[in-house]
Amino acid sequence: MDLRLRGSGCGRVARGVKLGAMYESVIGLEVHLALNTASKLFCGCPADSFQAEPNANTCPVCLGLPGTLPQPNRAAVEKALMFALAVGCRVPAVTRFQRKHYFYPDAPKNYQTSQGDGPIGEHGQIELRSGRVIGITRCHLEEDAGRSVHPPYKDHSLIDLNRAGSPLIEMVTEPEIRTPDEAREFLELVRAIAQALGVSEASPEEGKMRADVNVSLRRPGEPLGTKVEVKNLNSFRSVAAALEFEIKRQTDLLQSGKQIVQQTRGWNEGGQKTYLMREKETSADYRYLVDPDLAPIHISSSWLDEIRAATPELPAAREARYLQAGVRETEAHLLAMDNSVAKFFDEALTRLSARGSQATAQQLANWLGSEVIGQLNSSGQQLHESALSPAALVELVTLVAEGSISGRTGKDLLPEVMDGADPAKLVEERGLKLISDDSALQAMVDEVVAANPELVEKVSENPNAINALLGQVMRQSKGQAKPDVVRRLLEERLLVS
Repeated sequence: MDLRLRGSGCGRVARGVKLGAMYESVIGLEVHLALNTASKLFCGCPADSFQAEPNANTCPVCLGLPGTLPQPNRAAVEKALMFALAVGCRVPAVTRFQRKHYFYPDAPKNYQTSQGDGPIGEHGQIELRSGRVIGITRCHLEEDAGRSVHPPYKDHSLIDLNRAGSPLIEMVTEPEIRTPDEAREFLELVRAIAQALGVSEASPEEGKMRADVNVSLRRPGEPLGTKVEVKNLNSFRSVAAALEFEIKRQTDLLQSGKQIVQQTRGWNEGGQKTYLMREKETSADYRYLVDPDLAPIHISSSWLDEIRAATPELPAAREARYLQAGVRETEAHLLAMDNSVAKFFDEALTRLSARGSQATAQQLANWLGSEVIGQLNSSGQQLHESALSPAALVELVTLVAEGSISGRTGKDLLPEVMDGADPAKLVEERGLKLISDDSALQAMVDEVVAANPELVEKVSENPNAINALLGQVMRQSKGQAKPDVVRRLLEERLLVS
């Protein structure tokens, strides 16, 4: 769980792809979020079937058998409405399901139940940290397809329909994203919003958040160029890398006098390049028609009010609250973007305030966002997988802030605290508490001063030389002397006339 939004391969995108003044990239995204309902969109089969045996979670409805009658999942509709409202979409008074016809082996009905006209939300927006606003064309609710499995070195493929019929939100943006870095940031924000709302785990590594990208080039101010779509990207890194490759490929074609052909392309992760899947002149004709088996859904204002009232705090509001508490912008943003970390931080903040600790919200944010997350990243753990509690972290940070232990000692103890140890007990059992008593430290200062006349002489010429004597006292105390007290005693002894 890496909270630092590092550049990795995609960090080169905005900087490494040099379009010059001739062209600008125009990017649109299609994002699929798997809703975390207990059952599928139109039947009672379990929706989360990632761990199930192939084809175990199926029934006549999601298999598309004749004579079956689908029934919409109210929880899925409410989650989709909550998400649409959270990203500023307009919600219609009536929405309908339609049949989107296409023929794939993992679509058992030979159509997908989706929404064409009158989707559940339209005309929303998400604001990037730069202040640029990316428009959202639509959010609609639809069922997922199954999964094709291609065993290596075999002359056949297998079909797993566990996922068929699971509820998805598809969100389509306006072509207003300009760089791969912006695309990645947009996806990070979508994930944070979905997780904060509790509507989706939005985990790309589990296939619960997927993206297709559309990218074209044009001269600034001119109409949109010919777009190329790159399908089924399952990580933010892949989205940015695929866009970087496509922008360079299209730029090279245009600069050599060639035309861009409208294509659908795939992404080769190993080769870090896109490849041709198919060419097309116009959009596919899905022959949408209203599903005769599903009644229209009427969305009343009172229903929307209930959903708004149940909507949790969004990442932007959370970040503003952290800023108000005194956390710096960088740490506030990183903590607010991760739902599990933010919940942990909120409980820790409450405990910090309740105990009247000298530690600040910023110090707590530093420890959680840097030291704790650093330990988790090195071990490959998630925060919820560790035994660290908010109370234990507050105790450790307080011990450091109040000068009972040094920061170095706190960092040394952190791995054990993350395994469930009580920091106060560790300090007591190991005698790690800093010595701050003047009388106890005065004897050490006197001994060091007596043993180092040459250093004492240097202090009279250069006050900074007192640091050498401070180091001697710290060594003699085995690191347990409180440095600021030692410095004061040395200065009183050697510098104050």
